[in-house]
Amino acid sequence: METIDADFIVVGAGSAGCVVAARLSEDPNVKVLLLEAGGRDSNPWIHIPLGYGKTIADPSVNWCYHTEKQAGTKNREMLWPRGKVLGGSSSINGLLYVRGQHQDFDHWRQLGNRGWAWEDVAPYFQRSEGRIGANTAGLHGTDGPLSVSDITERHPLCEAYIDAATEIGIPRNQDFNGPVQEGVGYYQTTSKNGRRMSAARAFLKPAMKRANLRVEINALAERVTFEGRRATGIVFRQNGRSVTARASREVVLCGGAINSPHLLLLSGIGPQAHLAEMGIETRLHLPGVGQNLQDHYQTRFAYRCTENFTVNDIMMSWPKMVKTGLQYIFTRTGALTISAGQVGIFARSRPELELPDVQFHFIVFSSDRPAEGLHKFPGFTQNVCQLRPESRGEIRLKSVDPATHAAILPNYLSAELDQRTMIDGLKMCRAMAARPVMRRYIESEYLAGSHVQSDDELLDYARGFGGTIYHPCGTAKMGSDPMAVVDDALRVRGVDGLRVADASIMPTLVSGNTNAACIMIGEKVSDLIRGRELARA
Repeated sequence: METIDADFIVVGAGSAGCVVAARLSEDPNVKVLLLEAGGRDSNPWIHIPLGYGKTIADPSVNWCYHTEKQAGTKNREMLWPRGKVLGGSSSINGLLYVRGQHQDFDHWRQLGNRGWAWEDVAPYFQRSEGRIGANTAGLHGTDGPLSVSDITERHPLCEAYIDAATEIGIPRNQDFNGPVQEGVGYYQTTSKNGRRMSAARAFLKPAMKRANLRVEINALAERVTFEGRRATGIVFRQNGRSVTARASREVVLCGGAINSPHLLLLSGIGPQAHLAEMGIETRLHLPGVGQNLQDHYQTRFAYRCTENFTVNDIMMSWPKMVKTGLQYIFTRTGALTISAGQVGIFARSRPELELPDVQFHFIVFSSDRPAEGLHKFPGFTQNVCQLRPESRGEIRLKSVDPATHAAILPNYLSAELDQRTMIDGLKMCRAMAARPVMRRYIESEYLAGSHVQSDDELLDYARGFGGTIYHPCGTAKMGSDPMAVVDDALRVRGVDGLRVADASIMPTLVSGNTNAACIMIGEKVSDLIRGRELARA
């Protein structure tokens, strides 16, 4: 059996893992080993922004997980895309850069997690960011490796949607990552000059020039190794052979909200009853491993458009596709630069709320399901998700074989508040579509359809047609309560030399897309490991 020695082993080259490996390897006196189960990010569709439509169900770069059938969503299996490639999900996501509300992180601190309030984490968002555009209230970083750009192309449908939102009382917001999140406006994207800026491109590729950073691809982590209560390394499988990697200092799991708890369970860390059920000897009883699963559940309305200027129209015409391709090649502009949401809204579903509790995405194409191709008619979409769902699910083992995917049980719409908020959010979608400025572009509502009207019908539609918006988190949560898996330094409770740093440590979901927060987590844990701390904002 081959053996590799390093000071630090980082498992998973995703949004957080790329950052951790890059930052730790800044010290030339340490050896860093980064393990990635996927391959190189050489697929050209990764780097073209609209390419997420090609990679969303491509097993060469995507784990292509599926949930278990759930009663609350009409016993459907749902595709859960997760990146299996350098850059992880930052290489296949919709490119949206949303930090969340400042109060999200203050809440983490109120739960007992020292050092995770907004004033503590803001400097790490700023350190990573290379803002291309206005630096609202000095909240943005301008010289970080992660390029964050404004959407500069103004489609007539997007402009009409913004006007419709303001007409129903939603204020205009030029910067969702500024002092206040609430409002309607264009999203910011992790892109530069019309190309995706993944965590691999921003952080890892420059760091790979260092002699002290070793990156192993197609390396499936099978278990964490221990001597007593101390983590000593990782056993992984690569090209049909088993390899042991030994860490003299720490192992950092950055596999994400599915893979990190999966690896902990395979290593004997988790709920004792479940481990015994699977025939795994319990090394450490941590009942919270795999629990507290949260995700943003979205429901979409799709419309037949009266004008032939949507992305659907481009994909129905070879001459338009060729023109669009040439435009992108020579100018890095046009439809191929579209992110998974051009206009966004953060709003309150009920006026008595203090903070926005729903998020909307508006985009100038439409489909029945994101992985099934675009409609064969001019179309566009608006969707809504609840920002702070109360429903909780879990991750469980299906097999002791590390190559067998975990069981994903999201338990969507099980909480009454989640049901109520989804209904209210869909009514807001209808209110915006009913404004004259939007009505001129709507031939008909294709989904859900005019027959869906009552609250019960809207909820039934949400159960049958809704799905993930790709933000799972919480399955190895940070805290000090009995269900917490890591402490506020992201150390796995009860063992030494082992940390988790990815979306799984979030005690509660952030109010928006999760990629920016995962990169922040990678930035912060790298300083925790190095004994550093940035000055508060």
